[in-house]
Amino acid sequence: MFEPIEKKKLVDKLNKGVLTEAELVKVLDDLILRKNESLPCQKLLYLQTHSTSVDSPVNGMSIIENGEICLPPEDYDDWPYHTVLDAMKDGWRIIKFPDLSLLYSHPDEIDRILGCEFVLEK
Repeated sequence: MFEPIEKKKLVDKLNKGVLTEAELVKVLDDLILRKNESLPCQKLLYLQTHSTSVDSPVNGMSIIENGEICLPPEDYDDWPYHTVLDAMKDGWRIIKFPDLSLLYSHPDEIDRILGCEFVLEK
């Protein structure tokens, strides 16, 4: 944060009524920037698989990184993960398992429509 002398100087300016809008905006911008730099951005990985097993082949994926949605390469062989287990070995942690209630409500159709989605985070 700010050095004690800077804080005192800013408070003195505020008390004297000479703190400018530009100085206040700069201080606030610096605080926001420091806060954002100190908080790591969460990464999310969505993996759609053929079944609820972590070693089932992945048939769809997307990664959210630095606030951007990234789709996998077009060629399946170039995908970073071919199973949920591959992603786990790379440090991804499962935060949501597939919703089994969807599978039991329409077992013949739902897997074809939704598949089994795992959500992982780093």
